[in-house]
Amino acid sequence: MQKEIVLGAGCFWGVQAAFDLLKGVINTEVGYSGGKIENPSYELVCSKMTGHIEVVKITYDPSVLEISNIIMLFMAIHNPTQVDGQANDIGPQYLSSIFYSDDDEKAILEQEILSFKNQYESPIVTKILPLEKFYSAEDYHQDYLAKNPSG
Repeated sequence: MQKEIVLGAGCFWGVQAAFDLLKGVINTEVGYSGGKIENPSYELVCSKMTGHIEVVKITYDPSVLEISNIIMLFMAIHNPTQVDGQANDIGPQYLSSIFYSDDDEKAILEQEILSFKNQYESPIVTKILPLEKFYSAEDYHQDYLAKNPSG
């Protein structure tokens, strides 16, 4: 059985590259979620007018990889206390976010994030949002850092 989770942690290139190394990950795909228009383009998302977030859809084997390990890596690769951006990537499209599929998953994710509360001086601002749609990003964004190691 496979499961999916959709995460936003800044520029999707680095997030994808990090999760591609995790044992139990079957596939990753960069894209956009959380916005208000159908089939957004990278240029539209970067305009900050669509409400979409750069995300990575991670397909994984839950018999090999637990959600707690996914969240641990998620928290390690970005700053979950930074509002509207990650490092030099500034804007709402870089929001720290996790998209859930059902209420059970939402409750698990809330508990996982809460378990990190005492590890940060500032409040965690990661949004836990319902996954309504995932739009695949353009082909040139897929596996970008694997194709462009100096990217």
